[in-house]
Amino acid sequence: MSVFFGGAAFADAGKDLYNKTCAVCHAAGIAGAPRFGNAADWQPRLAGGTARLYASALKGTAKGMPAKGGNLTASDGDVKAAVDFMLASVKKTASASPAKPAAAPAAAPVAAAPKAAAAPAAMAAAPVAAAVAPVAKIDATANTSGASAADINSFNRLLKPIGKRNPPPAEDGIHDPANDGTLVLMAPLAAYGPLPKSLAGNRVNWVKAIDEKKINPRWDRQDANAAPVVIDLNIVREVKGSMPDVVYPHKQHTEWLDCSNCHPAIFVPQKGANAISMAAILLGEKCGVCHGKVAFPVSECRLCHSKKKEFRPAQATAPATK
Repeated sequence: MSVFFGGAAFADAGKDLYNKTCAVCHAAGIAGAPRFGNAADWQPRLAGGTARLYASALKGTAKGMPAKGGNLTASDGDVKAAVDFMLASVKKTASASPAKPAAAPAAAPVAAAPKAAAAPAAMAAAPVAAAVAPVAKIDATANTSGASAADINSFNRLLKPIGKRNPPPAEDGIHDPANDGTLVLMAPLAAYGPLPKSLAGNRVNWVKAIDEKKINPRWDRQDANAAPVVIDLNIVREVKGSMPDVVYPHKQHTEWLDCSNCHPAIFVPQKGANAISMAAILLGEKCGVCHGKVAFPVSECRLCHSKKKEFRPAQATAPATK
C-alpha cells in the first residue's frame, strides 16, 4: 500500500521537488537537516507527528530551514508530497532490514553448546557473535547522528573533530615530519592564540584579524613594502526563495588576494556570466574552490547570505474604468 494519499502523480511531485530543492540540504545533512533515508535522523522528529513535519516544511524552522526550503513558488501540496517522499525513504530503509539476524542469538547457543564443552576457545568467541547482533537495531539514544565510526557520513567532511583541529606541522599531513626544519615551525594553536576567535573553519576570524592589525599579509614575496590593491566593492547576488541575498565583498578578499586569483579562471568579470549554485559550490567549484578548504566552510550560511530581502505586500490593482 502506497503512503502517498494522492496517488502516483502526488508521489512524482514530491520526488521532483525533493530532487530540485530539498536534496541540497537533506541529502548530506547540511546544517543538521535530517538525511534522506536515515531513520535515526528522522526518529526524533516523527514523535511530533506528520502534521508537525508539514508545518515545519511549509513555514520553516528557527534552526535555519527557510519556508518551503526556500522555494516559495512550490505549492503546499507539493511540499507535503516532498515530506512524504522523505518519510517513505525512511520506511523503506526500515522494511529492507531483514529480521533474520534477531533470531541468530537464540539459535547460536544451541549449535555452539557442544563445541563449547570440547573447546574453551569457542566458548570465549560465542559472546562476541551474540554481541554483534543487536547492532542491526536502530538506537537513536546511543548515536544521535545515526552513523557508525566507519560510516563516511558520520562527520561532515568540511569540519574536523576538535581534537584534530590545527595540528602541529609534523602531524598536519602537509609538512615532511622527517625534516628537522618542520619541528622548528610554530604550531598553529600557539600562533592563533592571540587572534580573534570565530566559530567556523579553523576558529580564527581572519577578516577581523586584518582589521585589528593583528596580522599583515605579505603582498609581494620579494618586496616587503609592496601594498595590496584593495577594491571596496560589494557584489550582491539575488537569491530565489526566502534565503537572504548573497553579498560578495571585494574588500575582504582583495586584502589577501590579487584579482588574477579569481578572474577569469573561476569567475568571469561580467554581469550574468557566472552560474553559481550550492550544488556547484559543494562540488568544489566557484566559491567552493576556497570555501570548505582554506576559507570558512559552507555550513556558515549567514556569512554569505547576509542581505535581508525586502518583502513588500502586493498592491491591489484598481478596477478598470470605462
